[in-house]
Amino acid sequence: MNEDWRAVGQAIGERLDERGTTMTELAAQAEVSLTTVRELVHVLNTRRRNPRTLSRISKALGWPEDHLQKVLRGGEPSTPDAGADEVQALRAELRALRKRVEHLEERLS
Repeated sequence: MNEDWRAVGQAIGERLDERGTTMTELAAQAEVSLTTVRELVHVLNTRRRNPRTLSRISKALGWPEDHLQKVLRGGEPSTPDAGADEVQALRAELRALRKRVEHLEERLS
């Protein structure tokens, strides 16, 4: 099976730019390590990944779950639903805000 990890890295990088999101924010939203995101974006390690990793990153970027799997295999990725994209972005922002509040609460106690 041909896997196009460069296409995956390019797709993630372009989407990060479109959304004004950092790799650190993506890692937190997708609940994967920053190292994993960096390896994917910069195509540093093309080892076999757990399909859930690409699924989580796809969802965190506002794409359907199978988007990056399709990009990896050279297929046509699904087009995201604009409403779902907004909801996903709001959820990610809410998660980030919760973490900030928890951090501030810890510093104050």
